[in-house]
Amino acid sequence: MLLISGRYRTGVSTFPDPTRQGIRDEVDEDLRNDVRLLGALLGRVLAEAGGEALLHDVEQLRALTIAAYEGESAGAGADSGSVSIEDAERLVDSFTPERAEQVARAFTCYFHLSNLAEEHHRVRVLRARDATADAVPADSLPGAIEQLVFEVGEAETKRRLENLRFHPVLTAHPTEARRRAVASGIRRISELLEARDHLLPDTLTADENDRRLLEEIDVLWRTSPLRTTRPTPLDEVRTAMSIFDQTLFEVVPRVYRMLDDWLLGSAAGSRPTEAPAFLRLGSWIAADRDGNPFVTAAVTKAAAAIASEHILLGLEHVATRIGRTLTLTEADTPASRALTGLWETQRSFAGDVTSQIGTRAPNEPHRRVLLVVAERIAATRRRDADLGYQNPDELLSDLRVIQQSLAAAGALRSANGELQGLIWQVETFGFHLAELEVRQHSKVHRQALDEVRAGGPLGEMTLEVLDVYRTIAFLQRRYGQQAARRYIVSFTQSSADLATVYELAEAAMGSPEAAPVLDAVPLFETFDDLAASTTILAEMIELPAVKARLEATGRRLEVMLGYSDSSKDVGPVSATLALYSAQQRISEWAEQNDIVLTLFHGRGGALGRGGGPANEAVLAQPPGSVEGRFKLTEQGEVIFAQYGDKTIAARHIEQMAAATLLASSPSNEEANRSATEDFAGVAETMDARSRERFYDLIKREGFPQWFAQVTPLEEVGLLALGSRPARRGLSIESLEDLRAIPWVFAWTQARINLTGWFGLGSALAAVGDVDVLQDAYSRWPLFTAMIDNVEMSLAKTDLRLAKRYLALGDRDDLAALVLEEMELTREWVARTTGHAELLEARPVLRRAVHLRSPYVDALSLLQLRALRQIRASGSTDPLDEPHQLLLLAVNGVAAGLQNTG
Repeated sequence: MLLISGRYRTGVSTFPDPTRQGIRDEVDEDLRNDVRLLGALLGRVLAEAGGEALLHDVEQLRALTIAAYEGESAGAGADSGSVSIEDAERLVDSFTPERAEQVARAFTCYFHLSNLAEEHHRVRVLRARDATADAVPADSLPGAIEQLVFEVGEAETKRRLENLRFHPVLTAHPTEARRRAVASGIRRISELLEARDHLLPDTLTADENDRRLLEEIDVLWRTSPLRTTRPTPLDEVRTAMSIFDQTLFEVVPRVYRMLDDWLLGSAAGSRPTEAPAFLRLGSWIAADRDGNPFVTAAVTKAAAAIASEHILLGLEHVATRIGRTLTLTEADTPASRALTGLWETQRSFAGDVTSQIGTRAPNEPHRRVLLVVAERIAATRRRDADLGYQNPDELLSDLRVIQQSLAAAGALRSANGELQGLIWQVETFGFHLAELEVRQHSKVHRQALDEVRAGGPLGEMTLEVLDVYRTIAFLQRRYGQQAARRYIVSFTQSSADLATVYELAEAAMGSPEAAPVLDAVPLFETFDDLAASTTILAEMIELPAVKARLEATGRRLEVMLGYSDSSKDVGPVSATLALYSAQQRISEWAEQNDIVLTLFHGRGGALGRGGGPANEAVLAQPPGSVEGRFKLTEQGEVIFAQYGDKTIAARHIEQMAAATLLASSPSNEEANRSATEDFAGVAETMDARSRERFYDLIKREGFPQWFAQVTPLEEVGLLALGSRPARRGLSIESLEDLRAIPWVFAWTQARINLTGWFGLGSALAAVGDVDVLQDAYSRWPLFTAMIDNVEMSLAKTDLRLAKRYLALGDRDDLAALVLEEMELTREWVARTTGHAELLEARPVLRRAVHLRSPYVDALSLLQLRALRQIRASGSTDPLDEPHQLLLLAVNGVAAGLQNTG
């Protein structure tokens, strides 16, 4: 973020920026050095690839946008003689089409490099903190447990820990703007940067590391950032598998081990473990068919096979590795009767395998049994029914026989060491890795059921719907019920929408007995559906199929809440309050009906879709709504941000688990309960006024068309971001069928971020009492999280650029309304927080936004140039020069802002 040319400067002058230097001085020196290094190497690559003229143009635009940003941020207007955004705009307009594309790619590469430097530094800080921490951090699992013991005692804390469940669900929403080739290149550069921190005399020298970095940065520069074809659902599955292979498979047992080491202290390893396998992984990738015609029953079946291949291969390798190390002799570590019996059973159906292994390890009973277990896992992967396991419970049974035998023979550390890690992995991932959760729109179900009941020929859509149930039945037979049993109904509007799920399953399979085991999950998304949720749920639990499932599961029920569409429906403020109110009512209803409730939060990565710090959001949930169980979607670029690095992934999982435990602590619940009661009037006023203001904008005649004019909405649809279309079918004449993702993405690209804040200024002004608002900010967790998220969203907006995007339209009234609300929101957020500037209380984030913004400005100006050309020509050719420049700039802005949709 500090230099593009660094030590490889070529005499190009830059504008002095003393204010910016002050911000730089606050940045950690190690991070500053990393960014300076990578920027310098990129400058050298640009000079080599495009000549000194390219580097000059990049440097000149960089200097102009920095000077304009700092000057105008400090209050110097365009007429003051200082550099203005118009100066940078004139330079952008002077570029040839080829140069404009090159400059856009250069800034995008720079953001990729600075992003990885920041991630690398975050890992560095986390490791240093772990190595030097004297006290237990409050947001760690040990910190949560200590707090719970203080509040509820050891016995109750132990019970809560045993029932802890954190359940992230990976989704393939098209918010990851990077190509997989680009992501792979970034990962290689990151590995070289990591190696640079640990250079030793007998390894790569700094010069060799420089050469390798230059090579990889050159490849990154020469790799097109744009996908030429839209990824298929199975491409998205394989991308998610890379995260599993690189991090999750190893990180999850590491987190359990960290917790267990803390729980047992010096006895760790010599006593049975106490840390539970609390994480379960879900996936909508290639299972979510709501509006995605490319997700078919065959695709879902293939996705399950890919996931199973990855987990079984991982388990096989771990079992083989541990088996080879269990060289404990019979004389020192005798086998238990159960282990001897297991060996004999293995010999009876796997004679060839046991003969070979027995020859290699004749006097090492635990080793030979575990190596046979590894062979059986491999056979399961090969689908060898004679040798393979039928289900993960069979495998766990064998592993526990080995573990108990080791413990009985006194080999406690072998029993509770690496072998326990393998057991945790099986408990967490099974043979399916992640449960595939099918999702379909209630309207599709209703249409399919009408055809089935009519008794005539079935249409293609209905045949596909029925095929999905047959696929679920197949997956349950092959991988177990946990592989696919949740069926999510989008836009649930009545209990009949849930009854339809079970009736269609019976129709597909021919009888209730043959139907797969299903848990229909209502998804409440709109404001009206959230309001009607408890009425629908009360009717739902009277359905015979649901009654049977409640009896079978100990009255467990899952309810999903949609953050994205509710925000698009009534605006971010009313949506936040409506979701909180719905959770309150659903939790109270569940308690009254003896229901063990899990609320499933359909949160997005961007602030306008429920994003923001997830652990803070957990702690702001209504009393009784968490109870040690938290499930949420992890979407798009958030997956890579949270799980792409092992250290960061471990930290994220631990934070979320800790927050899930603490959310139901008496102190946290009382804080939420009392604040909700105290500020009920404030909430009512904010809800009414913010919704009125939001409707005043989106319900004006011509708003959808204007929205498409002033943002790159239609053009973003040309980006091959994900397999799912941006709309469910209607044109831009209506917002109702527009997905929440492009709704957010387009406003973010226009540097307006309207979906994160619009209506809040009017809502706060309607309350009017600054003392009350500041009291709410200090005591009301939901309100605090809302204001903090809006503050972050506003920090990423830019009035100068917002005006330029809004000028693309022909509706001065709508543009004025947006700008007026933006200013009002800034004013009242400042009054509410008491901060002199945005993000004052979060200096690290504030510095990052300040340092990034001018570079994003450069890409926004390039995007505006392209949009103006497209609007003037009326072109719809995605291959022409303006469209290509626009898409390059969209990609770069996404990387610079670090959230897309």
